[in-house]
Amino acid sequence: MSPAVSETVYAAGTVCWREIKGVIHLLVIHRTVQKDHTFPKGKLDPGESLPQCAVRETWEETGVNVALGAPLGVTRYDLANGKSKEVHYWAAEVSDEAAKASVFVPNEEVTSVRWLPIHKVAKELTYDLDRHVLNLFEALVATDAHRSFALIVLRHAKALDPLTYRLPDQTRPLAPQGLRQAEHIVASLSAWGPTKIISSSSVRCVQTLEPFAVAHDRKITVTDDLSQHAFRGASQEITDIVDRRLHKRKNAILCSHGPVIPVLLEEIAAATGTPTTASLYQAAELDTASFSVVHIRSESPRSRIIAIETHDALV
Repeated sequence: MSPAVSETVYAAGTVCWREIKGVIHLLVIHRTVQKDHTFPKGKLDPGESLPQCAVRETWEETGVNVALGAPLGVTRYDLANGKSKEVHYWAAEVSDEAAKASVFVPNEEVTSVRWLPIHKVAKELTYDLDRHVLNLFEALVATDAHRSFALIVLRHAKALDPLTYRLPDQTRPLAPQGLRQAEHIVASLSAWGPTKIISSSSVRCVQTLEPFAVAHDRKITVTDDLSQHAFRGASQEITDIVDRRLHKRKNAILCSHGPVIPVLLEEIAAATGTPTTASLYQAAELDTASFSVVHIRSESPRSRIIAIETHDALV
């Protein structure tokens, strides 16, 4: 998913939620100029991805640092200048620690932020489009999918041309463009707060993850089981990797290669009892440094995938 240059203004936001005494509460902001009640959101900065924007805008408007959960769809409406606006939303669970650490101060954009019980939010919201987003979040709650974790399946960044590289393919490094891609995608990958990083043993995959690992002081787990040079199709090794991720229920990045990624996604689908549809295969058709995010229920990881979203490198 990559915003194009057009007559459309792109924006992103979140439905922040937390559980207080067994009741789900949502974060609603009161904007100063518009004098409305809405969810935190805002327009993309130049070169920014939608997930990156959602996290940044939430921080700027509420003082709450979030990691994204499952996507909540898109709202579209016309602007007075003749353009249209498209806002992408994600659910975002806020821990008690993150809520207490909020540094919100009333300002010229946002007058106040409030945590409201979910059953009171619809009456407070100013816009019907926001109520539509609320309905989508309520649907997640109804299917026990609001609390989730993400498996981020990443294709390595642009590597040197294999036709001119004379050493073993697994040692083929990133091209200059690939090095730029690897740096640029750090912010987008960070939007989900992954804590585990798993890479094919090929140099081009490890180099793709190195900027993220350095930025977050994380160790890269390297394995031949995701590598192209050892790939022979579906295998017990790939199945075991998926099973471990479902057991851990933690946000993770899995960096691999074009031929391996379709099998990896098929294994995730099989392990969660999810039918293999056209959208699954589309999610596997990744350009270099692009990734698909598979959202899985934390409470029942063996149940069907909640959603899959795909994001481009933008470089």
